[in-house]
Amino acid sequence: MHDLELEQLDVKTAFLHGELEEQIYMHQPEGFVAEGKEDHVCLLMKSLYGLKQSPRQWYKRFDSFMVKIGFCRSKFDNCVYFRKLVDGFVYLLLYVDDMLIAVKEMVEIQKLKTQLKGEFKMKDLGAAKQILGMEINRDRRGGTLYLSQRKYVEKVLEHFNMKNAKPVSTPLAAHFRLSLALSPHKEEDKNYMTHVPYTSAVGSLIEHLQAVKWILQYLRGTSSTCLAFKKDDFSLVGYVDSDYAGDLDRRRSITGYVFTLEGCSVSWKATLQHVVALSTTEAEYMAVTEAIKEAIWLQGLFRELSIRNEVTMIYCDSQSSIHLTKDQMHHERTKHIDVRFYFVRDIVAQGVIVVKKIGTEDNPTDMMTKALPVNKFEHCLNLIGSYKS
Repeated sequence: MHDLELEQLDVKTAFLHGELEEQIYMHQPEGFVAEGKEDHVCLLMKSLYGLKQSPRQWYKRFDSFMVKIGFCRSKFDNCVYFRKLVDGFVYLLLYVDDMLIAVKEMVEIQKLKTQLKGEFKMKDLGAAKQILGMEINRDRRGGTLYLSQRKYVEKVLEHFNMKNAKPVSTPLAAHFRLSLALSPHKEEDKNYMTHVPYTSAVGSLIEHLQAVKWILQYLRGTSSTCLAFKKDDFSLVGYVDSDYAGDLDRRRSITGYVFTLEGCSVSWKATLQHVVALSTTEAEYMAVTEAIKEAIWLQGLFRELSIRNEVTMIYCDSQSSIHLTKDQMHHERTKHIDVRFYFVRDIVAQGVIVVKKIGTEDNPTDMMTKALPVNKFEHCLNLIGSYKS
């Protein structure tokens, strides 16, 4: 949106920068045992790879340095740092030893790089191209940034020997009804499952194995699909849906939500609900609750980064659950709903989040709660900024 420069750095041997707070001893390394002192141990003077403390100590060292040079740490994401400039902000995002720097002027990036290199051993990777399995492709002239996982997907397909599999158009077919009851009972079936390479992913369920194969076939045909973020005005919109009693084993419902910035996904989730809902309305209301919690977090993060977002719209296809977010009256059919879900009413009453009705056919989260036919699934993808390159 702001056409910021985006550069990437990598910290060399990051965990070695950590400073230990406890006394830790270790056996002498193999091949470096002091002659005549074979029964001695080493007192560690600094953090090493393999210690449980190492990630935490590295982060504390990095955090203290960033604060020292004038950066603020985000209260909503501890790996996001920012510093106010005369004209805008400089942002730094850290993931273990990988970091991205975003700022309007390249000179500010060079200043920060010099400071970091003076404190840590750094590898300057230049303009960001790939991070955390995601490829970053940018069309500065067209004002579009693309995120894809093509190389990662191809690596997964090669690992499971599915590079030449026949592609399918959806991640799951409607005929799959997965449950624990599908576990193999015959000894020959159990023996077969112990020798297939998918065992680590799906346990010993033959039907689940077929579902995983289907998913890999879907990835085979969509490895180049990406998210396309465009240079446009800021607008955060959420969509939410549920699948009542979608879990065949414990009859729990499924929550699905997705948030988009100008039509492109930035946050999404599909998960089983923690308690059993007794009606479709209750399931939808619980899903709305989860979506609103995510919206509050996103609003806080954006506000902290000085990105304006006064009201967030959340679209739901259940009129009854929308009424429940606004109605303060007591109902016999809803009195059993856990009190922790009713904070939604206070949030909606404040006006910072608005829950509105949307037709099921235009709700993209339908694809996150159930298997859909090809046309409906592709329509949902289009609604959340999925782009076939």
